[in-house]
Amino acid sequence: MDDTDRAVLALLREDATLSYAALGARVGLSAAAAHERVRKLRERGVIRRTTIEIDPAALGLDVLAFVLVDSSAWMGSPETAEALRALPAVEEAHIVAGKASLLLKVRTAGTRELQAALRDVHEIAGVSGTNAIVVLETCFERSVDPGSA
Repeated sequence: MDDTDRAVLALLREDATLSYAALGARVGLSAAAAHERVRKLRERGVIRRTTIEIDPAALGLDVLAFVLVDSSAWMGSPETAEALRALPAVEEAHIVAGKASLLLKVRTAGTRELQAALRDVHEIAGVSGTNAIVVLETCFERSVDPGSA
């Protein structure tokens, strides 16, 4: 990956709706060359997908919690991943080292919905306990910076 690839990624990180012409103009490439760069970045898996960022509060999802999941079994199975993926409140799931086995990012409309989501997590085979950390305020969030890699 060269500096032009990093510049393309940085621009798309800020606005993935940029046309290839606008993207190319900002990095010194033609529209066709910018398109080819993006195609190759997708092909290599550097760009995994193109999406939008939605304000959760605008959808009434006001409660964000990080949940540490204790288990009595290995939680890295495809079955566990599918069970977690099936829970709409779970935005992210990570296998972690330490006392807990999993770290989940859970977003709900309120505390009753959070309680229901935790109940759903407890129904997954191998889960023996949870510890929810409710976020009061988010200072900032950011995605991967291609310039720091």
